[in-house]
Amino acid sequence: MSNTEQTLSIIKPDAVERNLSEEIKEKIIENIFKIFKEKKIKIEKQEAEKFYQVHQSKPFYNDLCSYLSSGAIVVMILERENAILENRKLMGATDPSKAEDGTIRKKYGISIDKNSVHGSDSPENAKIEIDFFFKE
Repeated sequence: MSNTEQTLSIIKPDAVERNLSEEIKEKIIENIFKIFKEKKIKIEKQEAEKFYQVHQSKPFYNDLCSYLSSGAIVVMILERENAILENRKLMGATDPSKAEDGTIRKKYGISIDKNSVHGSDSPENAKIEIDFFFKE
């Protein structure tokens, strides 16, 4: 029995702006992920606030929401065994300067805020985040 799961991945505005979407997607596919669904969208700040609700009490909340809604993003549902954990490994540490070599954030991230990608951190959040962007 396989442990296939889904996770949400977002290519953030800084990476889309720098035309890195295809390169990042290639890296995701190289790591045995299947891109189940994807779309390029632009969200409003209110939507970003809803999406990042879990961080509402944090000092960086407002900047985070402004940033996510500042430009186009690519949202994807990724699939593979242990997708959530494997995607987090592939993304690397939130702070690109602390991320391991070979990770997406190490290679493309500009700063702790502009770190190029987002990925769900738990099965519960993956479900919430996928539904947020891919409600049928």
